[in-house]
This record gives sequence, C-alpha cells and structure tokens, in this order.
Amino acid sequence: MAKSSNQKLKVLYLLNIMKELTDENHGLTIMQILEELQKYGIRAERKSIYGDFEALRDFGLTIEKRTGKNVTYHLAERDFELPELKLLVDAVQSSKFITHKKSSTLIKKIEGLTSKYEAQQLQRQVFVANRIKTMNESIYYVIDEIHRAISDDKKISFKYFEWNMKKERQYKRNGKIYMVSPWALTWDDENYYMIAFDDESSIIKHYRVDKMHGLKITDKPRMGAELFENFDMALYSKKTFGMYGGRDEQVTLRCKDKMAGVIIDRFGQDVIMYEVDKEQFEVSARVSVSPLFLTWIMNFGGDIKILSPQSVIDDYVKLAKAALNVYEED
Repeated sequence: MAKSSNQKLKVLYLLNIMKELTDENHGLTIMQILEELQKYGIRAERKSIYGDFEALRDFGLTIEKRTGKNVTYHLAERDFELPELKLLVDAVQSSKFITHKKSSTLIKKIEGLTSKYEAQQLQRQVFVANRIKTMNESIYYVIDEIHRAISDDKKISFKYFEWNMKKERQYKRNGKIYMVSPWALTWDDENYYMIAFDDESSIIKHYRVDKMHGLKITDKPRMGAELFENFDMALYSKKTFGMYGGRDEQVTLRCKDKMAGVIIDRFGQDVIMYEVDKEQFEVSARVSVSPLFLTWIMNFGGDIKILSPQSVIDDYVKLAKAALNVYEED
C-alpha cells in the first residue's frame, strides 16, 4: 500500500483519536481506527496499528485491549481524572472574577483534556449564591503582568478606582499614579488581590486587581523584601476580613458551642478553642479590626461575643449605635 504524505504524522493522529474517541467506557476496533485515520488522509495497515500502540505505551500511555463481541482498544489513563475536571469546571463557573466569555473559553479547553463522551458531562451549570460575574475582561492580562513584575523583581505603577452611582470609574487620590512593589497574589472572597509593599507608608498593603487600571511594569527594583522573608499568606488572609484594611489586634471571643464550625471555617482547624462550659468556648485570634470584621460578629447576634480588648468592644458598640441611629432618625 502506498504511503500518504501524512504518514510521518500517523502516530500523532492516532494519539488524538485515542484521546478524543476512547475512554474506560468507549473503545474502538482496529477497523474503526483505520477509518478515523483515513479522515486525516492517512492510509494504514492493521499490523502497523499494533506497532503504533507499542510506541505509545513506550511513551508512557496506557492503551488497553478489551475483548468481547468485538475487540476494542481505549486510552485507560489520562493526566486528569473526570472528577478532577468537573472540579476545575465548577471552579471556573463559580468564580466571580472570570467573565462569562472567558469562562466558556476555559471550559472548552478543559473539555479537550478528556474524551468527547466525558466532555459532555462537563457541560453543566453551577449555581452559586450571590455570584456576579465581573465585566473586566482585562483582569487576566493584569494578573499576568503582576506575575511578570514579581518574576523580574520590578515595581509596578497603576491608577486605582472605585465605582460611583453612575457606574463610572472614580479614581482614588484624584487620579494619582500608585507605585508599589508587588510580592504576591491571593484569591479571597471571590476576588483577586495583589499584596504589595508601599514605599510611601513603608507598610504592606493589598489592592483589588480588577480595580487597577493602566498597570505598567517600571524599571525600578522592588523594595520591602525584608517584610516578606517570613510572610505567611494563610495567616494574612485569616486575620484580614474581606481584605478590608484595619489595625491588628489580638481579639478574644466567647462563642456558643454551635459556632465551632463558623470559627474553624474562618480561622482554620489549628485555632485553639478553650471550653468554658458545655455550651460555650473561648477563642483568641489575631485579626485586622475593620467594619467588616465587626459586622461579621454582628451576623451571629449573641452567639459570638467580643471579650477583649476593650477598644474593639467600643468600636463594636459605636458601629452598632451608628447603624441604629440611621433608622431612628427615619
């Protein structure tokens, strides 16, 4: 049989066929494989397929044979198992910072990591409470630039904004250019944040990535390395509620027993809880005291009570009174 012009690519096309059209529940006969190769303009003999299978096995792929009414062959192992791919799809669909358009693109690529049959199981809709997809498609490129700046050990510059009631960008500091040293990125409460060293104030700050505009990598070297030598991102995220800035305090809380899961979810399983009696326990944790932290406490009514320090109790009472005053004035 005369060889086609694509003959050198035969084993690669065979690999694509096995990846796309076979899995644990779907196999192909040798005749079906030959027919699929012909679609690529490749004519092959039955014996040559067996040799190609051996080459693919030597390469590390698991090509298995299944006997029955027909003898079929399938790709038995992949880099990702189906449950892992489902998890990735769920994460993409439920992520607020990934736009609808980019979500569809990413999921299509994830589907390419399995057979066309299993890919159908990935075409599912995930509903997440309070999810609002971002409108900012450029966020992916901003993230990439931040990573590049970190890798190149350079400062970045950008403008930072909030949205006003007219849905317009309101630049902070009257449009002043921020220049900081980026050190890390973190994903908290469905948003991406950049952790950076601010030269002006000589402290660590964080910025919502989707609110950064006109980001540029400068030629100035980063500063603040000494503050990040032993930086614990997990600890930083635990104490910073919703990435809302505030002063650091060691706060002691008294909680009802049913709040144990809430405390563990917030501060992790390594948090130490001291039993007061059969119905209550106390916990001490370092937090960034902010309105968001205080309203988090309010969510649970009397089930979580601040015991110390007194300054945080005063902040809590002041915030609660301010909220009540709004309604009393009305």
